[in-house]
Amino acid sequence: MSQVTEGNLDARGLKFAIVVARFNSFITDRLLAGAEDALKRSGAAAEDVEVVRVPGSWELPMAAKALAAQKRFDAIIALGAVIRGETPHFDHVAGQAASGLAAVQAETGVPVAFGVLTTNTVEQAIDRAGGKSGNKGFDAAMTAIEMGDLMRRLRK
Repeated sequence: MSQVTEGNLDARGLKFAIVVARFNSFITDRLLAGAEDALKRSGAAAEDVEVVRVPGSWELPMAAKALAAQKRFDAIIALGAVIRGETPHFDHVAGQAASGLAAVQAETGVPVAFGVLTTNTVEQAIDRAGGKSGNKGFDAAMTAIEMGDLMRRLRK
């Protein structure tokens, strides 16, 4: 029989940073509310959650890296909304945000949950920020809780 190690969805005693983009704040504020709700429901204490705001999704990796380097957090939750427009700007911002956050996680060993919406329309973003498709901020926080707990277990 194999031994299985996995994280629990129990945030008690874990510390989290939430990095949230201000651009498209009508969406990212909803993602933040979802993430905070998930953390609270899972037992995180208010003093164990720090919110850091950045201008947009492009800046998420830099802030996440600075937070991870502090070694104070069990996991980081990155929240943003990149909505396709009429120019290729969307492709650059979305791709660099994703690869930058992945690099932070790989370089630092601190889990970074990806809660950056990349949608074609505002309606799709609304649906994913508390509408009919749930709240991806909530989902990202649940991932952060599980990974934060898992990494603690693996380091023991």
